[in-house]
Amino acid sequence: MIFESLPTTPTSEELIDKAFSRASRAGRAKSGTQAQQSMLQTASNILSDNLGNVATEWPDFREVDPFYYELADAIVDVDELRQSLSEIQWASRKTHEIGREYQGKLTGDIDVDRKIRKQGFARLADVVEEVAEDLERVGAARNDLRTLPDIDPDEPTIVVAGYPNVGKSSFVNAVTNARNEIAEYPFTTKGVRVGHFERDRIRYQIVDTPGLLDRPADERNDIENQAVSALTHLADAILFVVDASGYCGYPLDAQLDLRDALAERFGDVPVLTVCNKADLSTDVDADAYMSVERGDSVEEVLDAAVDATGYEPELPFDDE
Repeated sequence: MIFESLPTTPTSEELIDKAFSRASRAGRAKSGTQAQQSMLQTASNILSDNLGNVATEWPDFREVDPFYYELADAIVDVDELRQSLSEIQWASRKTHEIGREYQGKLTGDIDVDRKIRKQGFARLADVVEEVAEDLERVGAARNDLRTLPDIDPDEPTIVVAGYPNVGKSSFVNAVTNARNEIAEYPFTTKGVRVGHFERDRIRYQIVDTPGLLDRPADERNDIENQAVSALTHLADAILFVVDASGYCGYPLDAQLDLRDALAERFGDVPVLTVCNKADLSTDVDADAYMSVERGDSVEEVLDAAVDATGYEPELPFDDE
């Protein structure tokens, strides 16, 4: 996942302490003006390199898949994050320039040069402190985004939706190895269930997002609704599970209203209505009927979902 390997972001205090302590050691290895020059160079290099690494380790958000972009934006405000990364990149350049500027001011007089080095250190510290809040924001964003579920936007994906207790998780468990693939969004306590299966040597992804697609939009908060918006970039087909028997605790009319709202929200993404617990009731107009508990028609429903994705692999072809 694109945010998983982001390195820890140091605070401004940690950076300054690291740079000046290393510079002090470098200075002790030399004497006179050479010591002051070495200290300036060491401090500015460490600050410039570390600040630059913070900025460049992040992906270019202009190239991030829309699914992850919207999901990230729901959590951290991508525009603010990009601005902070830009400020940190500026600080990287500035600390490098200050190091060169003050090395160029050295006179050869040790007393004068010691004062010049101290002035240079003060300037370097000012620049780092100027981006202290930016470093904090980037560090917090890194911690939040590293916990996003590992979902591959390039794999054909079936998103399972429907009210609680209609059998979504049981279906995902029945057709995949999803029991061992549960991740959490930072803003919800309910695990995102991600499973995989293969058809005709093509790997498909099936995603169940409890807490997001199991209730109307007006019952979700703003972040949850934006996460739903992110899912619109991911889904190749929606498998909407209903329970016509009513044992799930929700009226059938409410279930169908949620289906219609999701169909509108997901635009051109095909929506399959699947009646689960068909051994108890089939009193609904659906695309398919099954009973996960009894194992009836589960594979047929999965095949229908695969067909609905319309996925066709890009095969090599001969131009000759």
